[in-house]
Amino acid sequence: MNRSRRTQTTAMPAIHSSLSFYMKPLFLSNSSLFPRKFTVPKEYLLNPRSLCALSSASNQNGGRSGARSLSPSPVSDDLQKIDVNPPKGTRDFPPEDMRLRNWLFHNFQEVSRLFGFEEVDFPVLESEALFIRKAGEEIRDQLYCFEDRGNRRVALRPELTPSLARLVIQKGYGCHNLIPVFFWSRKSVSLPLKWFAVGQCWRYERMTRGRRREHYQWNMDIIGVPAVTAEAELISSIVTFFKRIGITTSDVGFRISSRKVLQEVLRCHSIPEHLFGKVCIIIDKIEKLPLDVIKNDLKSAGMSEAAIEELLRVLSIKSLTELEGWF
Repeated sequence: MNRSRRTQTTAMPAIHSSLSFYMKPLFLSNSSLFPRKFTVPKEYLLNPRSLCALSSASNQNGGRSGARSLSPSPVSDDLQKIDVNPPKGTRDFPPEDMRLRNWLFHNFQEVSRLFGFEEVDFPVLESEALFIRKAGEEIRDQLYCFEDRGNRRVALRPELTPSLARLVIQKGYGCHNLIPVFFWSRKSVSLPLKWFAVGQCWRYERMTRGRRREHYQWNMDIIGVPAVTAEAELISSIVTFFKRIGITTSDVGFRISSRKVLQEVLRCHSIPEHLFGKVCIIIDKIEKLPLDVIKNDLKSAGMSEAAIEELLRVLSIKSLTELEGWF
């Protein structure tokens, strides 16, 4: 007659209080795996560092005596000295902070869907070349990058936009009855594409107030709308978001850049078109580097001093009226 085996829970005897750091509650089931008598020698109770082996014996199976041992690794000095803080530039999210983050992300998602955007996501780990292609070789100094076991150069994503572009190119672009579409698996998605993503990003750079090496980015992208209506819709969505969370014009303002304006400045000073991308990369660093460094980089890119001064003056314009006066 088979009997079901009862699960037995054995309580540990009272142990020195400092052991609580090293030992978690021990629940022993299936009593045949351990002797019925389980005692801890006194020397182990007094000194946690000597807790290297626990042994016991029992008289079972016709009086045979046996011994079983439980041998956790010794507690090393290195383990005791481990830094309990997260790596520099990162952070933990205990429950009170996680509630706030979830509330913020929920508003990101709700506003995006309100304007007809669909959510996407991308790998945190991408090809290193993807980001170098966009930002140049100097971006490598800001990447968490390494060579994987397959000898491939990879990096933790510092932003989401290159991954978005990669996904769009991967899915392919074509025309069907003169209507531009993206081919998504077996389905075709008509333009414009309106996608959003909220993703964790990593950038190894000097930390400043409110800017860590680990951050989250909210992307809203419209693909397939040549007019400025796409930009107007994105600005409207951001205004809606600020209103939802109680931020007003007294708290924030908008700064809008235009590649066409930059192209016009370069054209007026006879700067070749093939230098435009390089100039844009330098301009993107204008708030991170000293002005003298920016000027030297622009000069090295092939711009004259007059063109550099004019470009910097245009970049300082704060109103459409002033910009119209420049043209």
